[in-house]
Amino acid sequence: MTALYLYPIWLRLWHWLNALLFVTLVATGVSMHFSLHWLIPFDVAVPVHNTSGVLLTVSWLTFMVGNFLSGNGKHYLINLRTLPQDLIAQTRYYLHGIFVGAPHPFHVSAEHKLNALQTLSYVGVMYGLMPILILSGWAFLFSTSLPETLFGIGTVWIIAMVHLVVAWMLVLFLIVHMYIITTGEKPTTNLKAMVTGWHKEESGG
Repeated sequence: MTALYLYPIWLRLWHWLNALLFVTLVATGVSMHFSLHWLIPFDVAVPVHNTSGVLLTVSWLTFMVGNFLSGNGKHYLINLRTLPQDLIAQTRYYLHGIFVGAPHPFHVSAEHKLNALQTLSYVGVMYGLMPILILSGWAFLFSTSLPETLFGIGTVWIIAMVHLVVAWMLVLFLIVHMYIITTGEKPTTNLKAMVTGWHKEESGG
């Protein structure tokens, strides 16, 4: 059995706080968008959503700074040279190999804790979609200071559509992420790692 300390306390706290904030944003956002007042009253959903959005901004900035200062950002570097074959191998494993007991094509190490598919998706989420979600959220808060139209289209409508589409893309990522959690050596391996900080697996496998 090998054990690697891959998730320091700051990263674990950030992860669970970020998850809580995002779920809160989804619940309040869905309640407001579909007028589900029985789920969360509108006058409650709005301030909770806005406050969670501000805190999510702080959370995201903490993640960026933490990655830079701690060196955790190295795990999000994409190896373009091996990316095509790594993606093919990882995708084949998730679609077929995992169901027939095939060996995992990637093994966690101190240098690389994310496989190619995870790296690509996490970079897309944390460095792409999250900034767009946050910026569009802040644009909503200060929409009265923006021009009424942009390229002949209502500015608020554009912001709303961008915010909504990105939010649903992140919800889809969350669903896939929850499934991927169970694809470690054991269904609970990855979850335990994000609780204790230690990734454990059988040596050589």
